[in-house]
Amino acid sequence: MPNKAYKFRLYPTPAQKILLAKTFGCVRLVYNHWLDRKISQYKEDQTTLSYTSCAKELAVLKKTEEYAFLKEVDSISLQQSLRHLDQAFQNFFNQPKKGFPRFKSKRNRKNSYSTVCVNQNILLSDGYLKLPKIGPVKVKQHREIPESYVLKSVTVSQSPSGKYHASILFEYENQVPERKPQTFLGLDFSMNGLYKDSEGNEAEYPKYYRKWEKKLEREQRKLSHMQKGSRNWEKQRIKVARLYEKVANQRKDFLHKRSREIVNAYDCVCIEDLDMKAMARSLHFGKSVHDNGWGMFTTFLKYKLEEEGKQLIRIDRWFPSSQTCSVCGYKNSETKDLG
Repeated sequence: MPNKAYKFRLYPTPAQKILLAKTFGCVRLVYNHWLDRKISQYKEDQTTLSYTSCAKELAVLKKTEEYAFLKEVDSISLQQSLRHLDQAFQNFFNQPKKGFPRFKSKRNRKNSYSTVCVNQNILLSDGYLKLPKIGPVKVKQHREIPESYVLKSVTVSQSPSGKYHASILFEYENQVPERKPQTFLGLDFSMNGLYKDSEGNEAEYPKYYRKWEKKLEREQRKLSHMQKGSRNWEKQRIKVARLYEKVANQRKDFLHKRSREIVNAYDCVCIEDLDMKAMARSLHFGKSVHDNGWGMFTTFLKYKLEEEGKQLIRIDRWFPSSQTCSVCGYKNSETKDLG
């Protein structure tokens, strides 16, 4: 059965913020501790520790006096941390491009932990989200959840600006019949306006980062002149983080609306499978590529189309779509002369 995640804003009390900070710290400690154990084990006899063996060691570690504080947080969140570590190693061995797992830094302002719903230990009702060891936390629920949806897990996160969010994963039965495409649209990535479609229309992306770039530079310059760790430095850091969040939220809102308009109007959308990471490393196009959010836009398109039984087709990046005439088939190589 398919899954769907809903993200809501949390408003914890001061006491709950302390408990959340403790949970973030314990999850980070468990992850780093067994990452170090796995590295040491492999250097010693070329073997790796499985998730099961790590979970058994965790149960023994919690009984010691030194690590007794681990009992004060949700036990499932600690187990999930071990599962994430195990998955990170599997991803590295299966797909080396993803990189070797790294230690989690305490200085990282973005924190999160995941927990699984077992015996209704997590409940969403009456504007509150009940979390294990945390209690009912006030939540801003901006949409209703269908009664047939089954709550599976929750990921609680804290943004660099200090805001708390909960990403709640639900499982549901999906029997959407696949539609026979009647209307088609082709999208070509545009550095200036996000995309240009096969009907000659452009997205007219407002370039939010470019609009806020000067203010971001000014506020970051103020931050760099302050003493790190001071109260004024912390206030300015939060101010900069909120500016970045504002840009990201504006971009996400625009991409959601544009993708929804396309999905409502067309049954099949064709896009080019571009290497956005390589384009982002370019000295000339880096900021524009990051600002456009083409990868996020195609992700939104994909899941919205699939929910309605429609299709997203990716064309090979080496196919000369921009050089070939759609009427006669003539290929004009000069159209790709970036010089």
